[in-house]
Amino acid sequence: MSHHSVRVSTIIDEATRRLAHRIRVEREARGWSQGELAERSEVSKAMIGKIERGEASPTAALLGKLSGALQLTLAALLTRAEAEGGRKTAAADQPVWRDPGTGYLRRQVFARGDHPVELVEVELPAGARVDLPAASYAFIRQVVWVLSGTLAIEEGGRRTELAAGDAYAFGEPAQSSFINPAPEPCAYLVAVSRR
Repeated sequence: MSHHSVRVSTIIDEATRRLAHRIRVEREARGWSQGELAERSEVSKAMIGKIERGEASPTAALLGKLSGALQLTLAALLTRAEAEGGRKTAAADQPVWRDPGTGYLRRQVFARGDHPVELVEVELPAGARVDLPAASYAFIRQVVWVLSGTLAIEEGGRRTELAAGDAYAFGEPAQSSFINPAPEPCAYLVAVSRR
């Protein structure tokens, strides 16, 4: 195992711990019980308990439901609250998170509480599919730009295939799926603007 892959694993573990803490803090700040968050997000109370205790690593789809219920972007859950600092976001300070369900690897290139734009780089393994609920798009607009490979997007029942260099603008909030139909990984950049 290379030094780089050890470092990425450590960063991913740290991101999972940070998520557990942040979800609990955000839930408590709203005065919600785990049961209330479960009802609003359609995620079971038992699973929310496991995530908050760091016993379960949430999938991207599950995080989409939780972030939608909390009305926060995924970036807001993954990014250190104190990471405001200067204008530069060094590569080493960009949170990396891997979806345990699909192997989807997400690098939060840029996100700040005082800025309406977020940038996310994603690597989607060959054959992988990530489904995100409409709720996770309720308060954002986003554009995807494919860097390499092939990406299929299903949005509100419509499928669009994208090749390297193609861009796609999402419409009104709808259940969306990111699919890599090819035998090699796909990389893409997501630009998010909070409404």
